Order: sequence, then C-alpha cells, then structure tokens
Amino acid sequence: MTELLTERSARVAAARKLTRRTGRDAAGLFLAEGRQAVGEALATAPDGVREVFATEAAATAAGDLLAGAGVPVRLVTEKAAAGLSETVTPQGLVAVCALRDVPAARLLDTPPRLSVALAGLNDPGNAGTVLRTADACGAGAVVFGAGSADPYGGKAVRSSAGSVFHVDVVRGAPLAELLPAVRAAGVTVLAADGGGEASLDALGPTLAGPVMWLLGNEARGVPAELAALADARVRIPMRGRAESLNLAAAAAICLYATQLAQ
Repeated sequence: MTELLTERSARVAAARKLTRRTGRDAAGLFLAEGRQAVGEALATAPDGVREVFATEAAATAAGDLLAGAGVPVRLVTEKAAAGLSETVTPQGLVAVCALRDVPAARLLDTPPRLSVALAGLNDPGNAGTVLRTADACGAGAVVFGAGSADPYGGKAVRSSAGSVFHVDVVRGAPLAELLPAVRAAGVTVLAADGGGEASLDALGPTLAGPVMWLLGNEARGVPAELAALADARVRIPMRGRAESLNLAAAAAICLYATQLAQ
C-alpha cells in the first residue's frame, strides 16, 4: 500500500509555500487546483508541470487525466490537500506548475492583434476573469502592470478557468514605459474610461488592430498619467441609469467589440 504524504512531508511543505506570492516568486512555481486547471496544465503546458498532488479519491476520479501524464503523481492525505488549497471545499487535486511569464519585449517584437494591460487591478478574481475573457476573445497577451494582483494566486488561477495556460502573461511591467513603446511598435492603445472622449460604438476601423486595451483599478479606473499615453480614452455607451460598469464587465464588452472588428 502506498504511504500517503502528510502536511508535514517536505514536498507538501514546499508546495504550501506557493500559496503566497513571495513563495511563488522565489521558486518560480505556482499551484493550479482542480480538474479544470490541472487538465489544462497537462494538455497545454505539460513541460511546465512539475508534479501533481492528489488525494486517493481525487486520483481515482481524475484517472483519465493523470494516466500517461508523464509527471509524478503524489498521493496525499485530505489534510495535506487542504493545506494546498485556498478554497472552502478543496478538490484534492493540485498541480505544481512553472510560472508562465514572458518578457514585455515580446509584445514589441511580434505584437498580438489583441492584448490587455492592467493598471493597478487589485482583485485576484478580476485578474482571473480578465484572463479568461481575453482568452475567449482571442487575445494573445495580458499585461499585469506593477502593483497589480498576481495572476498566479489561487483565486486568480481558479477564476481564469484554465486560461492562464492559454495566453502570454507579463507581470510587473512599468506601464509608463511600456505603453509608448507599444504604440511605437504599431499598436493602438485604448484606455477604457467612463468619461472618455471616444465612444466604443464609433471606433470602427480603429479596432481592427493590433489593439491593446488599458484597464484600470476597480475603484479609481485608469490613472490619468497612463490614460494620457493612450491613443484614445474610450467610454462604453449606456442607455440605462447605471452609474458605471464593473471592471470585468467593461473588459468583456471592450474585448468582444474588438473581436468582432478583427
């Protein structure tokens, strides 16, 4: 009978450090929890999966994913699995994956038709949702400006529903330097702004790309000094009486409209 690793096992203790950003950055690794995330990691970036921790029940349920995966599968106790989870009801299946950061210079060498830059985004759930929406709309990269939430945190990875493995991720980018360089590379930078001078429905050919959408903080929006570096500040026309849209909704509308134009 295979002995189960406990929460005190050295491998589990090392993996538990990845629930904190400092631990992730130091190790160059992050955790992907649940069948969806682990399945996408194994299917899309198998070379980046270092090992999988699973309870006996989870390993049985995910046998189709883990069979022939080519990575070590380590059976753990329920308590050990809970220590690797940031959810109330752990799924008992966690993959240790290499960080997927790419250098910002890649955006300048071969600009994607659609990309997103996030300035001061705080909520990790929004970080994951933007990744998922960007992926759905065919974006090639999402840039997390300096001070933004970590896309490799547990909540962000879960909210991305596997999309963190599908798009290029740039972290800690100095947007004040990157945005002018992106524009010089032929990319149109559009700042989403409720008070913007341009209306999304009137942009027409501007959205044909390449386009980078600049989105700001959930409460404060895009900083004025960064919005000034964009080609235009764009508002989403609204017929109702809502004061504004939340960041995730605004991102979805802007990205979907751009997808249609491309």
